[in-house]
Amino acid sequence: MDYSDIASVSGKGGLFKIVKPTRTGVILESLDDKKQKLVASATQRISVLSDISIYTTDQEGSTPLAEVFKKIYQEFNDDLGVTSTSSPDELKAFLKHIIPDYDPQRVYVSDIKKVINWYGALIENAPEILSAEDKEEKEDTKKD
Repeated sequence: MDYSDIASVSGKGGLFKIVKPTRTGVILESLDDKKQKLVASATQRISVLSDISIYTTDQEGSTPLAEVFKKIYQEFNDDLGVTSTSSPDELKAFLKHIIPDYDPQRVYVSDIKKVINWYGALIENAPEILSAEDKEEKEDTKKD
C-alpha cells in the first residue's frame, strides 16, 4: 500500500483505503479497526493523499504530503508532541519546524490539524507506508 491507495473524503472523518473503482464512483474501506465500507460517488469530493501538498513560499510553491509525513516520521516517529487539540500557536510552530518555509497565509490551522490526524491514522493503521519510505531512503544512501 502507498499514498495513492489512501484517500480522504470531504465530510467524512479519517482516512480510507481505496478498494476498487466502480462504474459510478469508488469503493472505500476505513483505515481504522472498524473496516467500514463506503461507496463514494462522483459527487463526493475525494482526495488521494499522493495528490495533496502543503503550500510553501519557496520557488516550487508546495511540498508533497508524502515528504511532510517522511520528515515527521524521521524526526518524531510516533510521538509528535502536539495533537489536533493543541493551541493554534503550537500547531503552527510544529509545522514551521517540519517545513520552515510553509506559507502561513495559505495553510490554515485546520489544515495542520488534518495533517496531524492523518499522520496519527497512518502510524496506527498503516505504519508500513511510513517505514517503507524510510528504509528506501537508507538503501539509497548506502548505494551512493
